[in-house]
Amino acid sequence: MVQRILFVCTGNICRSPTAEGVTRHWLRMVGLDGAVTVDSAGTQGYHAGEAPDARSQRAAARRGYDLSRLRARKLVEADYARFDLLLAMDRGHLDIMQRKCPPAHQHKLRLFLSYAPELAQDEVPDPYYGEATGFDRVLSLCEAGAQGLIDMLRDAH
Repeated sequence: MVQRILFVCTGNICRSPTAEGVTRHWLRMVGLDGAVTVDSAGTQGYHAGEAPDARSQRAAARRGYDLSRLRARKLVEADYARFDLLLAMDRGHLDIMQRKCPPAHQHKLRLFLSYAPELAQDEVPDPYYGEATGFDRVLSLCEAGAQGLIDMLRDAH
């Protein structure tokens, strides 16, 4: 049974904290927040300790999500054992995770948007160097992925 989920992007300041915040909010709404915990990390540690990008926080706040207490951290080897499911934002992250993950935990690795098969894409694009609308798009994709993920979790719990 899935009880601990980790969302992974590059620096853990845009995509993965958005996925974490959206999923945590919805887990609380459906009463699964006591059964399932979520966290996020980056494949790189250059933003460790920082809050999510202000643009991510603003986009999230407009839809009722609070990312302000989240802090970036780097994905570490212990995470592969600690979490039941590690969800990559794109294929590049998934590739990095597959190369570093011990064989016993490879089955835990997936693309986050694999939980939103109705979408025409399976990757959450990096909004960091783009316009503000990119952060809204990331949020919409994270909502779609979180909905599918929570549907799976509700069926399992």
